[in-house]
Amino acid sequence: MSPRKKKAFQCGHKGLGQFCHACAAQEQERQARREDKLSWESEFSQDPIDLRAFPKHIAIKTREVLAKLMIGDSWGSLGGKLLQYDRAVVSIPVTRDYRLICLFVSSTLTPLRLESHEDYNVKKPGT
Repeated sequence: MSPRKKKAFQCGHKGLGQFCHACAAQEQERQARREDKLSWESEFSQDPIDLRAFPKHIAIKTREVLAKLMIGDSWGSLGGKLLQYDRAVVSIPVTRDYRLICLFVSSTLTPLRLESHEDYNVKKPGT
């Protein structure tokens, strides 16, 4: 029995098998990442506000706050405040740097948008 000779695959790797196992593992990992990305992007269709422009951890935290509002937690218990210049608007902190802006519409709280704290502070009149 003669020793087996390694062959060169099209990708440049060398091995004994019918295909390059290193490239197959890379392709499998690429496919898993692609599926994760598609599942992450599909979650945006369920959000009441657009969260695509925000970092992943901010979007997750915002979804947690929105879920608490949906199950009946009061905006006050989440640290929300009525704005001085418009008493129909509520600002709920999501993190130290982001605020969820909601509006009272016929005694129900409707989420409008998510803003960074910088954008939120700039929009206050009189400052």
